[in-house]
Amino acid sequence: MKTDKDIYVHNWQELQEALFQDSFDKRINRHRSSYVYRGMYNKDFDLRTSLIRLGGSFDQLEPHLLRNFKKYAHNNASPGHSVWNWLAVAQHHGLPTRLLDWTYSPYVALHFATANTAQFKTDGAIWCVNYVKSNQYLPKALKEAIENEGSNVFTPEMLEPVCASLKQLAALQEEEFVLFLEPPSLDGRIIHQFALFSMMSKVDAMLSTWLMEHPELFFRIIIPASLKWEIRDKLDQANITERVLFPGLGGLSQWLKRHYTTI
Repeated sequence: MKTDKDIYVHNWQELQEALFQDSFDKRINRHRSSYVYRGMYNKDFDLRTSLIRLGGSFDQLEPHLLRNFKKYAHNNASPGHSVWNWLAVAQHHGLPTRLLDWTYSPYVALHFATANTAQFKTDGAIWCVNYVKSNQYLPKALKEAIENEGSNVFTPEMLEPVCASLKQLAALQEEEFVLFLEPPSLDGRIIHQFALFSMMSKVDAMLSTWLMEHPELFFRIIIPASLKWEIRDKLDQANITERVLFPGLGGLSQWLKRHYTTI
């Protein structure tokens, strides 16, 4: 897809400037970005969830997927009774959900935009969303909850007392909204990827469509295919690799495979 908020970069230096633009916070005199990032190897991809990608009556499948996941996963998970914890666990393990993965780290997002060397002939993109400003569109109850905590993102513990189910979430406000949710530290992958999730209030809502209606909240950085190998090599040199982001033998093997790939 193409947006009016696309920034085209042509070299590593322009990429750095784009990734860290508007990161200076005058209130604290520090570089603390209010953006979160999502890297995609193809710039034409929108922000549809894994649940939407199921197709068909995906909106009716959500409660069935989650109910059966909870039923069969109890021996291998202990997220308590909160649906928000269960959603995070399900997303983390590959169940189709309404959640989308994001990171606070622009370099982690760059990793995911350049990890697949089979897609190096395709222009990639980094979606950059101002998660702080997005809170102004929250319903009153959620806005008060997050302000009382002095936070900019939700945790399952913050969300549960205000809204305990997906149906309650949709009923809070007629207009669609997005909230950002920090998952529990399920394993090293969540921690090392500096990860969080976005969640739309309605199951059939798509974040990219919503952002087009609120263009002040986002921009995209378009990465030309010709720049991907340079980015990839520099990220590997900086240790932004599967060996770190996916702790374990699988991540190690992915990193080594690319490291010894001949081009």
